[in-house]
Amino acid sequence: MSESRLTVFKTYKLYVGGKFPRSESGRVYEVTDSKDRWLANAPQSSRKDARDAVVAARKAFGGWSGATAYNRGQVLYRVAEMLEGRRDQFVREVAEAEGLSKPKATAVVDATIDRWVWYAGWTDKIGQIVGGANPVAGPFFNLSTPEPTGVVTVLAPQDSSFLGLVSVLAPVIATGNTALVIASERAPLPALSLGEVLATSDVPGGVVNVLSGRTAELAAPLAAHQDVNAIDLAGADETLAKELEIAAADNLKRVLRPAAEDWLSDPGTHRMTAFLETKTVWHPTGALGASGSSY
Repeated sequence: MSESRLTVFKTYKLYVGGKFPRSESGRVYEVTDSKDRWLANAPQSSRKDARDAVVAARKAFGGWSGATAYNRGQVLYRVAEMLEGRRDQFVREVAEAEGLSKPKATAVVDATIDRWVWYAGWTDKIGQIVGGANPVAGPFFNLSTPEPTGVVTVLAPQDSSFLGLVSVLAPVIATGNTALVIASERAPLPALSLGEVLATSDVPGGVVNVLSGRTAELAAPLAAHQDVNAIDLAGADETLAKELEIAAADNLKRVLRPAAEDWLSDPGTHRMTAFLETKTVWHPTGALGASGSSY
């Protein structure tokens, strides 16, 4: 005769600097499914948690942006491998979060993993699209190359807890930026589970930091933070987006404020180029022989 046992409930935590802290405030909030049934208590991050995440992202930026694009692609592909291995878990979490049937949730998770692989493949190719040699009238080389903007705050979409999340996060880190993600307020669990995948992959700690909680409470100080270089407003409503744009202007942050998106459609390259700066270098050429040809 088998004895009954108590279910071991999962404790969801933040992911900051490669570690899993609870919110320093000690706060949590209830996460429910589409039928208002309790799923878990998620950490309700504070402004202090947000500041800690910015420090972690800034610390990681030098190493991540300085890695070769090929290496970043290898690291991101490893994340896709880890996502594939935890596919069933994410199918369950997405189904619960978004009220989808198992087949529909499976299709969303498969699209999400494919989306991550797609961005992994772009790491060493985006420079060929937005950079190159420029024609000049003079004995010079003129070369333009893309460089990452820096620390980017990403407000994950509220209605697409996993596919939308990856669609806004992957292009930020694929191009060498570091990210601070504010998970969907209503459905944060897939984002917090993604932190567990990142921790067991080759992504250095601090490259991605995941916070859960009240979007407006966390986004306001981050939009005004002087060490945040850019912000993606995918998860903000019209009123909040306007307030954050005003706050972001104080240190001339790059702001991406997209229209409503179909996350299953072709993502294009605009989310990668949104957080790239262009560096142009001039170099003199030299003449070869009496003919005046140059190199």
